[in-house]
Amino acid sequence: MNAVRKTRIKSDAALYVPQSRAECTEAIAEIGRRQRERERIQAAMNDRLAVLKQEFEEAAKPHGEVISQLTHGVQMWCETHRSDLTAGGKSKTVNLASGEVRWRMRPPSVLVRGGDVVIDLLRQLGLGRLLREKIEINKEAILAEPEAVAGVRGISITQREDFVIVPFETQLEEVA
Repeated sequence: MNAVRKTRIKSDAALYVPQSRAECTEAIAEIGRRQRERERIQAAMNDRLAVLKQEFEEAAKPHGEVISQLTHGVQMWCETHRSDLTAGGKSKTVNLASGEVRWRMRPPSVLVRGGDVVIDLLRQLGLGRLLREKIEINKEAILAEPEAVAGVRGISITQREDFVIVPFETQLEEVA
């Protein structure tokens, strides 16, 4: 059986290259028009999403309130009966007919208020071992003195040029 093969020709999309200053000017104007239209579409999308999100949040709110009340009640009951449920603390998970409850310890965390005062106090108490000094490369200083690092292996200073198109546009003024 001879199957007829369709030959597809693939080619890259043609690039647009203006052929004159006037065409270049018009292309930049078209970029501006398209950017503004894209922004209008995005603003309309965000307006519709905000309304939709609000509707769903309002529909979900009563469920969240009931869940919160039920959760609090279940926790109170389980805390009251914790010893029985966990066999005197031998288990941290209890399976019930409709689900399970768990008690989990979070890892310890350190909260420091008034960091500078605490640092001074730790130094005064001879607890400097609890402090950490962070040494890092000061890139701003290197940029201020590029000749100082000339020839230092591992450090290079680079600079790139970006090509930016900024279509002209004006802003509407707010009237009070």
